[in-house]
Amino acid sequence: MSAGAVPTTRVGRFAKVAKLAGGVAGGMLAEGTRQLRAGKRPRARDMLLTPGNARRVADQLAQMRGAAMKLGQILSMDTGDLLPRELADILSRLRSDAQAMPQKQLDQAMSQAYGEEWESLFYGFNPKPIAAASIGQVHRTVSPDGRDIVLKVQYPGVAKSIDSDVDNIATVLRLSGLLPEDIDISPLLADAKEQLKDEADYRKEAKFLRAFGDVLADDERFLLPEVLPELTHRNVLAMTYVDGNPIESIANRPQAERDHVMTALIDLLLTELFELRMVQTDPNFANYLYRPSSGQIVLLDFGATRHFKARFVSNYRKLAAAAIAGDREAMAIAAEKVGYSMGDDDSEYRKIVLELFLIALEPLRFEGAFDFGASDMPARLSELGQSVSDYKDFWQAPPIDAVYFHRKLGGLFMLASRVGARVDVQSLISRWL
Repeated sequence: MSAGAVPTTRVGRFAKVAKLAGGVAGGMLAEGTRQLRAGKRPRARDMLLTPGNARRVADQLAQMRGAAMKLGQILSMDTGDLLPRELADILSRLRSDAQAMPQKQLDQAMSQAYGEEWESLFYGFNPKPIAAASIGQVHRTVSPDGRDIVLKVQYPGVAKSIDSDVDNIATVLRLSGLLPEDIDISPLLADAKEQLKDEADYRKEAKFLRAFGDVLADDERFLLPEVLPELTHRNVLAMTYVDGNPIESIANRPQAERDHVMTALIDLLLTELFELRMVQTDPNFANYLYRPSSGQIVLLDFGATRHFKARFVSNYRKLAAAAIAGDREAMAIAAEKVGYSMGDDDSEYRKIVLELFLIALEPLRFEGAFDFGASDMPARLSELGQSVSDYKDFWQAPPIDAVYFHRKLGGLFMLASRVGARVDVQSLISRWL
């Protein structure tokens, strides 16, 4: 794992953003010159969305970490409602591990939580992290009472830079042309700031972890770490260590085992939405581990947990039921109540949006086990989604709750597709309808 200092001051973080903007502009100029020399007439979109610019955007946000990287991750999971497919693909690079912070900053973070003599609290603290992400990194150690634990340590300055990070990155995306001018994402940005502030408070994450632990205590399919409240602070979360294999490793397991794992994860998501109204919305594969010996799924990282309003859940239930029944009129009514802009009655725009819903909800409309690995649903969604941008009079950003829920839903589809799982989604959702 590579290491790099996290910029902690507002000026230092803004300098990274300015460098990103300059790099994207320079990349566009170079690509335009190259195409002109080749006798081509360059289009702005082709000059902007080049592999070089993709690398610049992902690398700079990964170096910044914090809200800048997290916003990129949130936007990367867009399923075609919000961003050009190419930009979502660029930002998808941010779903892999971030760089680790250097020892000096690690000492600073640990001293803030436990005092200058923090090393005397633990046995065999490993300064090399076992994982690094957007908000913090994870270290193994042994607690004072002898338990094998991990400490999730937040990067210095992350919590204080959330508002400025989100505003700066949004400005770069807008000015560079990476974000179309006609898309208003201000409601999403305002909500993202609040969501990220919650994620930056590890005591809140500890509450969510305990809440899920209580709900799933008797469900043998899942295993969760236990919080150590006496060692948990705002910037350090202490948990028992739970091991397992990367969740993608189930791709090498028998078909029945793959189907069992993905059935459990989809069933959990439906329970989170329809019963708990409390959804862990981060679809990163690293949030799951698998234990082949017991068949258990380890659930990690509850920082991105989000409460959903009863009205949204009720209307989404109606939307799902109408989709299964193939009732387009009922779908349109439910979708509008969820918060989607549906356009005029009998308009071409409304027909396209309804078709998008029918495609997106295909797994639950299918009778029997849906074969995720054989589905071309993402390609069809992307192709049809491009045509929505032609109707600027009707189009508006999707409702915030839907963005977060679909982010998680899309992540599970990606995982199920990657491991070739077959799941009877209709039977799972039927008990909630």
